[in-house]
Amino acid sequence: MHLETFIPVFILFAVLGLILPLVLTNIAEKGRNFTQDSEADTAAPASEATVYDQIGGSAAVDAAVDIFYRRVLADAYVVRFFEGVDMEKQAVKQKAFLTMVMGGPHNYTGKDMREGHKHLVKMGLDGTHFDHILMHLRATLAELSVPENLIQTIIGVAESTRDDVLDR
Repeated sequence: MHLETFIPVFILFAVLGLILPLVLTNIAEKGRNFTQDSEADTAAPASEATVYDQIGGSAAVDAAVDIFYRRVLADAYVVRFFEGVDMEKQAVKQKAFLTMVMGGPHNYTGKDMREGHKHLVKMGLDGTHFDHILMHLRATLAELSVPENLIQTIIGVAESTRDDVLDR
């Protein structure tokens, strides 16, 4: 395999394995803040719903991760970052991370974004690869009919991890 083929896959793996968990953590916090802000604007506050709850909980996260990785693995620009990766284990980690960052149960025990993606940066992971991953995340959420305001919140959290993922 050529290095130029392997590097994008590795970067994708790093982004998805390391960055996405951090992004999701930030999304969960923003989701809590969004919910609190929205409730403050209503006369009778509703129950505090996290982004995790608003998108449909565990079933929605499972579906999103499955679709997301299907998209990523079909993307020639980033698939090399996932070569040799046990995608079943990767999906389990990703689901736990996303659940946590969106305000669901905290079962994530993976590395932080910077540490988890350093090896991918050494392989050439850069902002264009990160952009591809965000594009797939956005498309996945849209495919699942997640409301645009929640997509924006989730993408915002993901974007907030860019510097850590790219080791800047």
